Amino acid sequence: MMGYWNQIEETARAFRDSWLLTGDLGYRDEEGYYFITDRKKDMLLVNGNNVYPREIEEVIYQFPNVKEAAVVGQTDARRGEQPIAFVVLNEGATVDGEALLKFIRSKMADYKVPRQVMLSTALPRNATGKVLKTELRKQLGGK
Repeated sequence: MMGYWNQIEETARAFRDSWLLTGDLGYRDEEGYYFITDRKKDMLLVNGNNVYPREIEEVIYQFPNVKEAAVVGQTDARRGEQPIAFVVLNEGATVDGEALLKFIRSKMADYKVPRQVMLSTALPRNATGKVLKTELRKQLGGK
């Protein structure tokens, strides 16, 4: 990649020592394989702790009848951000939001547990099928 079309400043921010900084987060295992685990832009700062929405989403997917899940941050004056989960259930399924939160709490630290579960019939997606977390943030009154 040579740069972003007509975006000199964005191009300058995206490169460091000839390396393109994609914003992806991941790790390399002992066999040399790379795994992408999240996006830096999606990371939440909760009470000074880094929280990766994908980690929370993977726990939510373990709960029965969850079809889709997305976690975004809601601005909190005291805590920085608070995770909020948007959940789509399998057709015809019902879920008790408190039971889901209790399940999540049993699997991870309290500061990672979403402060709210919002049930939805579908998650907003772009033309390629990627969940539009910006739209979810807008639903919460954020940017």
